[in-house]
Amino acid sequence: MDALKGFGEIGMGSRLKRVSEYMMRETQLVYNQYNIDFDPYLFPTFKIIKNKNGVTNTEITNSLHISQPATTQVVNKLLKKELIILREDKIDKRKKVIFLSDKGKKLIKNVSPIWNSIEQIIKEYTSITSNSLVEHLNILEEKFNTKAFSKAIIEHIEMNTIKKHNLNIENFKNEYASHFYDLNIEWLKTFFYVEPYDEEVLSNPNKYIIDKGGHIFFAKLNNDIVGTVALMPMEEENVYELTKMAVSPKHRGHKIGQKLMQKCIDFAEENKFNKLVLYSNTKLENAIYIYRKYGFIETPVEKNSPYVRGNIKMELKTN
Repeated sequence: MDALKGFGEIGMGSRLKRVSEYMMRETQLVYNQYNIDFDPYLFPTFKIIKNKNGVTNTEITNSLHISQPATTQVVNKLLKKELIILREDKIDKRKKVIFLSDKGKKLIKNVSPIWNSIEQIIKEYTSITSNSLVEHLNILEEKFNTKAFSKAIIEHIEMNTIKKHNLNIENFKNEYASHFYDLNIEWLKTFFYVEPYDEEVLSNPNKYIIDKGGHIFFAKLNNDIVGTVALMPMEEENVYELTKMAVSPKHRGHKIGQKLMQKCIDFAEENKFNKLVLYSNTKLENAIYIYRKYGFIETPVEKNSPYVRGNIKMELKTN
């Protein structure tokens, strides 16, 4: 039993401390994985020094709202690692101004992609709908238990460095039909449930999509199919539903879905479709944000919508 979790709101401070310490330990594992000689506790001060062209201890202290001794301790550690240098202030010789050293600048270059991945994973792990901070922490820590923070970060780094240039978008082939089914069924079971209409369409992509003039695209990473999306003709002439988009669990968070969406939009414009239509659910906040980012506008959901779970309909004019 998790005693802290059972304390509720009165254990909030201890819960936050535990989450903080866990994230620091996991971040250190990531630095170790890539042979980065850095301590996550040094990050806030080091980031301020990086962003300023010369900064004093007092300015760091005021910016971070921490004590002067705490700032001095971190600065001394950065000096010991030779990541910063001190120079006399041009006006007040008693004042020391802190700058990045050449070694510090080199570290920034090496660590920036890691910081970007850490930021992305934090956004994914904390994009939670909850009614209280305690509930938010419950969900967050459960996510940590499901997949370690460090593992998620390392997967993201690898996807955005080593493998990103090997991702291709391919057209439908009969040999890909099973991937179309498997990817979508997994996604539906993870976020919702499989409706009879889903099962019918996913089991017969040729009958319901390809043979009717629709199109299915697949994201292929090296030799693996990791994502898919379909453009299914609707009753309205020259209008297509952007549907059945799914990305494999271990490849989510790497903008593969956005690449598939861009492919659909480009394809629609090239073939002079009048518009694209999609159905979604407002609980998928990140997805809705991305749809709006790409220009989709919300319209009323018709009463005879084919999806029970669909409580939002969006359209994008492409011609």
